[in-house]
Amino acid sequence: MDFSYSAADEAFRMEFRRWLEANLPPRDPNYRPDPTTEESEEGYRLRLEWHRKMHAAGWVGISWPKEYGGRGATLTQTLIYHEELLRARAPRLVNTLGIMMVGPTLMQFGTEEQKKRYIPKILSAEEIWCQGYSEPNAGSDVASLQTRAVEDGDYFIVNGQKVWTSEAHRADMCILLVRTDPHAPKHQGLSYLLVDMHSPGVTVRPLVQMTGARGFNEVFFQDVRVPKKNLVGEKNQGWKVAVGTLMFERVGIGERANMVGLVEELIALAQKVERDGRPAWEDPWVRQTIARFACEAEALRFTTYRQITRQLKGLPPGPEGSILKLAASELNLRISQFALDLLGPYSQLEHHAPYAVDSGIWTYRALAARGLTIAGGTSEIQRNIIGERVLGLPKG
Repeated sequence: MDFSYSAADEAFRMEFRRWLEANLPPRDPNYRPDPTTEESEEGYRLRLEWHRKMHAAGWVGISWPKEYGGRGATLTQTLIYHEELLRARAPRLVNTLGIMMVGPTLMQFGTEEQKKRYIPKILSAEEIWCQGYSEPNAGSDVASLQTRAVEDGDYFIVNGQKVWTSEAHRADMCILLVRTDPHAPKHQGLSYLLVDMHSPGVTVRPLVQMTGARGFNEVFFQDVRVPKKNLVGEKNQGWKVAVGTLMFERVGIGERANMVGLVEELIALAQKVERDGRPAWEDPWVRQTIARFACEAEALRFTTYRQITRQLKGLPPGPEGSILKLAASELNLRISQFALDLLGPYSQLEHHAPYAVDSGIWTYRALAARGLTIAGGTSEIQRNIIGERVLGLPKG
Protein backbone atom coordinates (compact mmCIF):
# COMPACT_ATOMS: atom_id res chain seq x y z
CA MET A 1 0.00 0.00 0.00
CA ASP A 2 1.29 3.47 -0.91
CA PHE A 3 0.90 5.86 2.04
CA SER A 4 2.35 8.87 0.23
CA TYR A 5 0.17 11.76 -0.86
CA SER A 6 -0.06 13.13 -4.38
CA ALA A 7 1.49 16.46 -5.33
CA ALA A 8 -2.01 17.98 -5.44
CA ASP A 9 -2.75 16.70 -1.93
CA GLU A 10 0.50 18.10 -0.55
CA ALA A 11 -0.25 21.44 -2.23
CA PHE A 12 -3.64 21.38 -0.51
CA ARG A 13 -1.93 20.63 2.83
CA MET A 14 0.45 23.57 2.49
CA GLU A 15 -2.34 25.92 1.41
CA PHE A 16 -4.39 25.06 4.48
CA ARG A 17 -1.36 25.07 6.82
CA ARG A 18 -0.33 28.54 5.65
CA TRP A 19 -3.89 29.80 6.10
CA LEU A 20 -4.03 28.42 9.65
CA GLU A 21 -0.67 29.94 10.54
CA ALA A 22 -1.83 33.33 9.26
CA ASN A 23 -5.29 33.28 10.86
CA LEU A 24 -5.17 31.38 14.15
CA PRO A 25 -5.81 33.68 17.13
CA PRO A 26 -2.67 34.72 19.09
CA ARG A 27 -1.93 32.39 21.99
CA ASP A 28 0.73 30.81 24.15
CA PRO A 29 3.02 28.31 22.33
CA ASN A 30 2.04 25.65 24.88
CA TYR A 31 -1.68 26.20 24.28
CA ARG A 32 -3.93 23.15 24.33
CA PRO A 33 -7.72 23.19 23.82
CA ASP A 34 -9.49 23.51 27.17
CA PRO A 35 -12.96 21.90 27.13
CA THR A 36 -14.42 23.94 29.99
CA THR A 37 -13.19 27.22 28.54
CA GLU A 38 -14.46 26.26 25.09
CA GLU A 39 -17.93 25.50 26.46
CA SER A 40 -18.25 28.72 28.46
CA GLU A 41 -20.31 31.55 26.97
CA GLU A 42 -17.18 33.52 26.13
CA GLY A 43 -15.43 30.42 24.78
CA TYR A 44 -18.43 29.61 22.61
CA ARG A 45 -18.51 33.17 21.28
CA LEU A 46 -14.84 32.92 20.28
CA ARG A 47 -15.41 29.54 18.62
CA LEU A 48 -18.36 30.99 16.70
CA GLU A 49 -16.16 33.83 15.47
CA TRP A 50 -13.53 31.28 14.43
CA HIS A 51 -16.16 29.18 12.62
CA ARG A 52 -17.35 32.20 10.65
CA LYS A 53 -13.79 33.11 9.76
CA MET A 54 -13.17 29.57 8.51
CA HIS A 55 -16.45 29.64 6.59
CA ALA A 56 -15.68 32.97 4.93
CA ALA A 57 -12.41 31.49 3.66
CA GLY A 58 -14.12 28.31 2.40
CA TRP A 59 -12.70 25.97 5.06
CA VAL A 60 -15.97 24.57 6.45
CA GLY A 61 -17.59 21.43 5.02
CA ILE A 62 -14.73 21.07 2.58
CA SER A 63 -15.77 17.57 1.43
CA TRP A 64 -19.27 18.76 0.52
CA PRO A 65 -20.02 19.23 -3.19
CA LYS A 66 -19.44 22.75 -4.48
CA GLU A 67 -23.13 23.07 -5.32
CA TYR A 68 -23.86 22.86 -1.58
CA GLY A 69 -21.18 25.32 -0.54
CA GLY A 70 -18.27 22.92 -0.02
CA ARG A 71 -14.93 22.67 -1.80
CA GLY A 72 -15.56 19.26 -3.29
CA ALA A 73 -12.39 18.08 -1.55
CA THR A 74 -11.27 14.49 -2.04
CA LEU A 75 -11.25 11.91 0.74
CA THR A 76 -7.49 12.19 1.14
CA GLN A 77 -7.73 15.99 1.33
CA THR A 78 -10.41 15.64 4.01
CA LEU A 79 -8.02 13.45 6.00
CA ILE A 80 -5.25 16.03 5.55
CA TYR A 81 -7.66 18.75 6.68
CA HIS A 82 -8.29 17.02 10.01
CA GLU A 83 -4.58 16.25 10.44
CA GLU A 84 -3.71 19.92 10.02
CA LEU A 85 -6.44 21.10 12.39
CA LEU A 86 -5.06 18.71 15.01
CA ARG A 87 -1.47 19.75 14.32
CA ALA A 88 -2.36 23.43 14.72
CA ARG A 89 -4.51 22.77 17.81
CA ALA A 90 -7.16 24.90 16.16
CA PRO A 91 -10.37 25.79 18.03
CA ARG A 92 -13.33 23.48 17.39
CA LEU A 93 -16.07 24.60 15.05
CA VAL A 94 -19.46 25.22 16.64
CA ASN A 95 -21.85 23.27 14.39
CA THR A 96 -20.22 19.84 14.50
CA LEU A 97 -23.46 17.82 14.38
CA GLY A 98 -24.84 19.92 11.56
CA ILE A 99 -21.73 19.53 9.41
CA MET A 100 -20.91 15.92 10.24
CA MET A 101 -24.44 14.48 10.17
CA VAL A 102 -27.33 16.76 9.23
CA GLY A 103 -25.94 18.25 6.03
CA PRO A 104 -24.91 14.90 4.51
CA THR A 105 -28.28 13.39 5.52
CA LEU A 106 -30.19 16.17 3.77
CA MET A 107 -28.04 15.86 0.67
CA GLN A 108 -28.96 12.18 0.44
CA PHE A 109 -32.57 12.11 1.67
CA GLY A 110 -33.85 15.70 1.72
CA THR A 111 -36.10 17.47 -0.78
CA GLU A 112 -34.70 20.28 -2.92
CA GLU A 113 -36.62 22.75 -0.80
CA GLN A 114 -35.04 21.35 2.38
CA LYS A 115 -31.56 21.42 0.87
CA LYS A 116 -31.84 25.05 -0.22
CA ARG A 117 -33.42 26.11 3.06
CA TYR A 118 -31.09 24.44 5.56
CA ILE A 119 -27.73 23.49 4.06
CA PRO A 120 -26.22 26.98 3.57
CA LYS A 121 -27.04 27.95 7.17
CA ILE A 122 -25.45 24.76 8.48
CA LEU A 123 -22.12 25.70 6.92
CA SER A 124 -22.27 29.32 8.05
CA ALA A 125 -23.42 28.38 11.61
CA GLU A 126 -26.40 30.69 11.24
CA GLU A 127 -28.40 27.73 12.52
CA ILE A 128 -26.97 25.33 15.10
CA TRP A 129 -28.27 21.75 15.10
CA CYS A 130 -28.81 19.02 17.67
CA GLN A 131 -29.90 15.37 17.42
CA GLY A 132 -33.07 14.07 19.09
CA TYR A 133 -32.66 10.28 19.16
CA SER A 134 -32.09 8.95 22.70
CA GLU A 135 -34.86 8.83 25.28
CA PRO A 136 -34.87 7.90 29.00
CA ASN A 137 -36.06 4.37 28.12
CA ALA A 138 -34.59 4.19 24.62
CA GLY A 139 -30.86 4.81 24.70
CA SER A 140 -28.91 2.12 22.89
CA ASP A 141 -32.17 0.64 21.60
CA VAL A 142 -33.20 3.82 19.78
CA ALA A 143 -35.90 2.06 17.76
CA SER A 144 -37.97 1.52 20.91
CA LEU A 145 -38.49 5.29 21.32
CA GLN A 146 -41.92 6.57 22.34
CA THR A 147 -41.96 10.26 21.36
CA ARG A 148 -45.16 10.55 19.29
CA ALA A 149 -46.09 12.65 16.28
CA VAL A 150 -49.76 12.81 15.29
CA GLU A 151 -50.99 14.34 12.03
CA ASP A 152 -53.12 17.47 12.24
CA GLY A 153 -53.77 19.02 8.84
CA ASP A 154 -50.47 20.34 7.47
CA TYR A 155 -48.66 19.67 10.74
CA PHE A 156 -47.41 16.93 13.03
CA ILE A 157 -48.12 17.44 16.73
CA VAL A 158 -45.16 16.14 18.74
CA ASN A 159 -45.20 15.03 22.38
CA GLY A 160 -42.40 13.29 24.25
CA GLN A 161 -38.93 13.60 25.73
CA LYS A 162 -35.35 13.23 24.52
CA VAL A 163 -32.21 13.03 26.64
CA TRP A 164 -28.40 13.38 26.30
CA THR A 165 -29.09 15.88 23.52
CA SER A 166 -25.73 17.57 22.84
CA GLU A 167 -25.85 21.33 22.23
CA ALA A 168 -29.65 21.49 22.59
CA HIS A 169 -29.25 24.55 24.83
CA ARG A 170 -27.72 26.42 21.90
CA ALA A 171 -29.46 24.71 19.00
CA ASP A 172 -31.84 26.38 16.57
CA MET A 173 -32.91 23.14 14.87
CA CYS A 174 -33.16 19.45 15.76
CA ILE A 175 -33.24 16.24 13.74
CA LEU A 176 -35.98 14.43 15.62
CA LEU A 177 -36.88 10.75 15.37
CA VAL A 178 -40.54 10.18 16.32
CA ARG A 179 -43.10 7.39 16.28
CA THR A 180 -45.90 8.07 13.79
CA ASP A 181 -47.42 4.56 13.82
CA PRO A 182 -47.59 3.12 17.36
CA HIS A 183 -48.99 -0.19 16.08
CA ALA A 184 -46.13 -1.01 13.68
CA PRO A 185 -43.03 -3.06 14.67
CA LYS A 186 -40.52 -0.86 16.46
CA HIS A 187 -38.17 -0.34 13.49
CA GLN A 188 -41.16 0.62 11.38
CA GLY A 189 -43.62 3.39 12.06
CA LEU A 190 -40.84 5.91 12.75
CA SER A 191 -40.48 9.26 10.99
CA TYR A 192 -37.63 11.76 10.75
CA LEU A 193 -38.51 15.42 11.34
CA LEU A 194 -36.68 18.75 11.25
CA VAL A 195 -37.88 20.69 14.29
CA ASP A 196 -37.42 24.36 15.10
CA MET A 197 -36.08 24.43 18.67
CA HIS A 198 -37.66 27.85 19.20
CA SER A 199 -41.16 26.45 18.66
CA PRO A 200 -43.72 26.87 21.46
CA GLY A 201 -43.78 23.75 23.63
CA VAL A 202 -40.03 22.96 23.43
CA THR A 203 -38.27 22.99 26.82
CA VAL A 204 -34.53 22.40 27.25
CA ARG A 205 -32.97 21.50 30.60
CA PRO A 206 -29.17 21.20 30.86
CA LEU A 207 -27.70 18.09 32.48
CA VAL A 208 -24.68 18.99 34.59
CA GLN A 209 -22.03 16.27 34.31
CA MET A 210 -19.47 15.35 36.97
CA THR A 211 -16.90 17.32 34.96
CA GLY A 212 -19.02 20.43 35.44
CA ALA A 213 -19.79 20.58 31.71
CA ARG A 214 -23.34 21.34 30.58
CA GLY A 215 -23.23 20.25 26.94
CA PHE A 216 -25.82 17.46 27.36
CA ASN A 217 -29.49 18.25 27.84
CA GLU A 218 -32.92 16.74 28.23
CA VAL A 219 -35.56 18.15 25.87
CA PHE A 220 -39.33 18.06 26.35
CA PHE A 221 -41.87 18.44 23.54
CA GLN A 222 -45.42 19.39 24.50
CA ASP A 223 -47.88 19.80 21.61
CA VAL A 224 -45.10 21.08 19.34
CA ARG A 225 -46.37 21.84 15.82
CA VAL A 226 -43.99 20.73 13.05
CA PRO A 227 -44.88 21.48 9.40
CA LYS A 228 -45.23 18.35 7.25
CA LYS A 229 -42.77 19.87 4.78
CA ASN A 230 -40.15 19.21 7.49
CA LEU A 231 -40.53 15.44 7.09
CA VAL A 232 -37.32 13.91 5.68
CA GLY A 233 -37.97 10.84 3.54
CA GLU A 234 -41.33 9.13 3.74
CA LYS A 235 -43.65 8.94 6.71
CA ASN A 236 -43.08 5.75 8.77
CA GLN A 237 -39.79 5.14 6.91
CA GLY A 238 -37.63 7.24 9.19
CA TRP A 239 -35.46 4.37 10.41
CA LYS A 240 -33.72 4.25 7.02
CA VAL A 241 -32.89 7.96 7.26
CA ALA A 242 -31.87 7.63 10.91
CA VAL A 243 -29.43 4.82 10.11
CA GLY A 244 -28.00 6.92 7.28
CA THR A 245 -27.34 9.70 9.79
CA LEU A 246 -25.61 7.23 12.13
CA MET A 247 -23.37 6.04 9.29
CA PHE A 248 -22.33 9.64 8.58
CA GLU A 249 -21.67 10.07 12.30
CA ARG A 250 -19.41 7.01 12.50
CA VAL A 251 -17.50 8.02 9.37
CA GLY A 252 -17.08 11.49 10.87
CA ILE A 253 -15.85 10.09 14.17
CA GLY A 254 -13.46 7.87 12.22
CA GLU A 255 -11.97 10.85 10.41
CA ARG A 256 -11.19 12.39 13.81
CA ALA A 257 -10.06 9.20 15.58
CA ASN A 258 -6.49 10.40 16.06
CA MET A 259 -5.05 9.26 19.36
CA VAL A 260 -1.42 9.95 18.40
CA GLY A 261 -1.52 13.47 19.82
CA LEU A 262 -2.97 12.23 23.11
CA VAL A 263 -0.18 9.65 23.43
CA GLU A 264 2.39 12.40 22.86
CA GLU A 265 0.82 14.41 25.70
CA LEU A 266 0.95 11.31 27.91
CA ILE A 267 4.67 10.95 27.18
CA ALA A 268 5.23 14.57 28.22
CA LEU A 269 3.30 13.91 31.44
CA ALA A 270 5.39 10.80 32.23
CA GLN A 271 8.57 12.84 31.78
CA LYS A 272 7.23 15.52 34.12
CA VAL A 273 5.80 13.62 37.11
CA GLU A 274 7.80 11.45 39.49
CA ARG A 275 7.51 7.87 40.74
CA ASP A 276 9.73 6.86 43.67
CA GLY A 277 11.73 10.06 43.42
CA ARG A 278 12.55 9.93 39.72
CA PRO A 279 10.72 10.77 36.48
CA ALA A 280 8.01 8.22 35.78
CA TRP A 281 9.36 7.89 32.24
CA GLU A 282 12.43 6.10 33.61
CA ASP A 283 10.25 3.23 34.82
CA PRO A 284 10.31 0.44 32.17
CA TRP A 285 6.71 -0.53 32.99
CA VAL A 286 5.55 3.04 32.28
CA ARG A 287 7.41 3.13 28.95
CA GLN A 288 6.06 -0.28 27.94
CA THR A 289 2.49 0.72 28.76
CA ILE A 290 2.75 3.94 26.78
CA ALA A 291 4.39 2.02 23.92
CA ARG A 292 1.33 -0.23 23.76
CA PHE A 293 -0.89 2.84 23.62
CA ALA A 294 1.28 4.25 20.81
CA CYS A 295 0.96 1.03 18.81
CA GLU A 296 -2.81 1.08 19.19
CA ALA A 297 -2.93 4.74 18.14
CA GLU A 298 -0.96 3.94 14.99
CA ALA A 299 -3.25 0.98 14.28
CA LEU A 300 -6.21 3.35 14.49
CA ARG A 301 -4.53 5.73 12.06
CA PHE A 302 -4.01 2.96 9.52
CA THR A 303 -7.57 1.71 10.03
CA THR A 304 -8.68 5.21 9.03
CA TYR A 305 -6.66 4.75 5.83
CA ARG A 306 -8.44 1.44 5.23
CA GLN A 307 -11.79 3.21 5.46
CA ILE A 308 -10.67 5.86 2.98
CA THR A 309 -9.28 3.19 0.64
CA ARG A 310 -12.71 1.52 0.51
CA GLN A 311 -14.36 4.77 -0.44
CA LEU A 312 -11.70 5.61 -3.04
CA LYS A 313 -12.62 2.30 -4.68
CA GLY A 314 -16.24 3.41 -4.85
CA LEU A 315 -17.39 1.17 -2.00
CA PRO A 316 -19.76 2.37 0.76
CA PRO A 317 -18.39 3.02 4.27
CA GLY A 318 -17.57 -0.33 5.83
CA PRO A 319 -17.28 -1.66 9.37
CA GLU A 320 -14.21 0.50 9.95
CA GLY A 321 -16.51 3.22 11.29
CA SER A 322 -17.68 1.01 14.16
CA ILE A 323 -14.18 -0.36 14.69
CA LEU A 324 -12.72 3.14 14.90
CA LYS A 325 -15.43 4.41 17.21
CA LEU A 326 -15.07 1.42 19.55
CA ALA A 327 -11.28 1.29 19.60
CA ALA A 328 -10.73 5.06 19.84
CA SER A 329 -13.17 5.60 22.71
CA GLU A 330 -11.83 2.61 24.66
CA LEU A 331 -8.21 3.65 24.08
CA ASN A 332 -9.02 7.20 25.17
CA LEU A 333 -10.52 5.79 28.39
CA ARG A 334 -7.46 3.65 29.17
CA ILE A 335 -5.01 6.47 28.44
CA SER A 336 -6.92 8.83 30.73
CA GLN A 337 -7.04 6.27 33.54
CA PHE A 338 -3.31 5.53 33.19
CA ALA A 339 -2.59 9.27 33.40
CA LEU A 340 -4.35 9.31 36.78
CA ASP A 341 -2.11 6.44 37.92
CA LEU A 342 0.93 8.54 36.95
CA LEU A 343 -0.41 11.58 38.78
CA GLY A 344 -0.96 9.69 42.03
CA PRO A 345 -2.40 11.98 44.72
CA TYR A 346 -2.43 14.91 42.26
CA SER A 347 -5.15 13.10 40.31
CA GLN A 348 -7.60 14.15 43.03
CA LEU A 349 -7.23 17.84 42.17
CA GLU A 350 -10.02 19.21 40.01
CA HIS A 351 -9.65 20.91 36.67
CA HIS A 352 -8.05 24.35 37.16
CA ALA A 353 -7.46 23.70 40.88
CA PRO A 354 -4.31 25.25 42.42
CA TYR A 355 -1.26 22.98 42.12
CA ALA A 356 -3.01 20.66 39.64
CA VAL A 357 -0.58 19.23 37.06
CA ASP A 358 -1.36 20.46 33.53
CA SER A 359 -4.20 22.49 35.07
CA GLY A 360 -5.98 19.25 35.97
CA ILE A 361 -6.86 18.46 32.34
CA TRP A 362 -6.15 14.75 32.86
CA THR A 363 -8.67 14.49 35.69
CA TYR A 364 -11.24 16.21 33.50
CA ARG A 365 -10.49 13.82 30.62
CA ALA A 366 -10.76 10.77 32.86
CA LEU A 367 -14.17 11.87 34.14
CA ALA A 368 -15.36 12.61 30.60
CA ALA A 369 -13.86 9.54 28.92
CA ARG A 370 -16.56 7.07 29.93
CA GLY A 371 -19.17 9.21 28.19
CA LEU A 372 -17.36 8.81 24.85
CA THR A 373 -17.83 5.03 25.10
CA ILE A 374 -21.59 5.66 25.25
CA ALA A 375 -22.15 8.58 22.85
CA GLY A 376 -22.62 7.75 19.17
CA GLY A 377 -23.54 4.13 19.96
CA THR A 378 -22.24 2.34 23.05
CA SER A 379 -19.23 0.05 22.97
CA GLU A 380 -21.61 -2.89 23.42
CA ILE A 381 -23.62 -1.83 20.36
CA GLN A 382 -20.45 -1.40 18.30
CA ARG A 383 -19.26 -4.88 19.32
CA ASN A 384 -22.61 -6.32 18.22
CA ILE A 385 -22.33 -4.57 14.84
CA ILE A 386 -18.80 -5.85 14.32
CA GLY A 387 -19.65 -9.36 15.51
CA GLU A 388 -22.84 -9.77 13.49
CA ARG A 389 -22.15 -7.76 10.33
CA VAL A 390 -18.39 -8.23 9.98
CA LEU A 391 -17.60 -11.58 11.56
CA GLY A 392 -20.96 -13.18 10.78
CA LEU A 393 -21.54 -14.33 14.35
CA PRO A 394 -25.08 -15.30 15.40
CA LYS A 395 -27.21 -12.78 17.27
CA GLY A 396 -27.62 -12.99 20.99
